[in-house]
This record gives sequence, C-alpha cells and structure tokens, in this order.
Amino acid sequence: MTGLDITKDRLIEIAVLITDGDLNIVAEGPELVINQPRELMDNMDDWCKEHHGASGLTQAVLDSKVSTEDAKNQVMEFLKQHIRAGEAPLAGNSVHADKRFLEKEMPELVDYLHYRIVDVSTIKELARRWYPDIAKGVSKKNCHRALDDIKESISELEYYQKHVFIPRQQ
Repeated sequence: MTGLDITKDRLIEIAVLITDGDLNIVAEGPELVINQPRELMDNMDDWCKEHHGASGLTQAVLDSKVSTEDAKNQVMEFLKQHIRAGEAPLAGNSVHADKRFLEKEMPELVDYLHYRIVDVSTIKELARRWYPDIAKGVSKKNCHRALDDIKESISELEYYQKHVFIPRQQ
C-alpha cells in the first residue's frame, strides 16, 4: 500500500498463498505489482518512500502494466480454482489494514473469503504480554514485499504454534 489512509492511499502489490490447517503451503498464487500514477507514489509518506524505494517496489509499481482490476481478476481466478467461496480466511500480520483496502478496491475478493481473519499480529501482541521470553525468539526480516510478508507471517505463526499453543494429540 502507498500508506494507511484509506481515503487517499492505494494497493500497490498483492500476493496469495493458500495453506492447509497445519500451515503447509498447498498452492502459490499470483504475485502482482499494481501500477499507480507517479504523483501518488511521489506523495507517499516517508516510511513508504524509504522501504518501497529500497525494496525496488516503487520502481516496479511505476513500470507495471497491471491495473487493480487486472490484479483482482487474476487473484479471483486463482482462488476459484483452489477454494470454495466463504472457505478461507484472509491471514497475515496486521491484516485488518489489508482488508480495509481490499474492501475498497477489490470488494469481490473480500466477499469470496471467509468473514473471519487470522491476524498474526494479535498473537504476537498476546505473546509479548503473556510469554515475553517466547516472543523474543521470533526473527523478522521486514522485507515489506507482499509475498515475503506472507511467508514471514506463516513462519511466525508456525513459531507461535510450536512455542505457545498446546500440541494436538495424535
């Protein structure tokens, strides 16, 4: 996203991974950079300019030929091939922010997903409060690219699954 202000900022990248209930990746979907006008990119806040510039995302956005509509259509086609409507939740870190932008720019996609979300940052906050020593063991790369962030969220959730949650009886 070009920032967190739903009234002026926009999606600039989307990626999709589907996991099973044990966090194994079962399908890798599109990883798309969405074109946005230079004016929007030039008016990003300092954090976005720094991180998106360093990762190469800013230039990739300006070079991209993929519209928001194109991205939505590709993601929807992928989802329909792999999951039934209402079956899978949106998941990731601070994913409520992603959902707000998706509701605005790709409402059909949000409607296709389950209404619940899995926000790894909620588990992170609880671990910091209740298990501070365990929470310190999470390593983050902070790449801030869509696919990298998804993979990092899965790894983080696997860590909490192993160290915080009681294992299932086999």
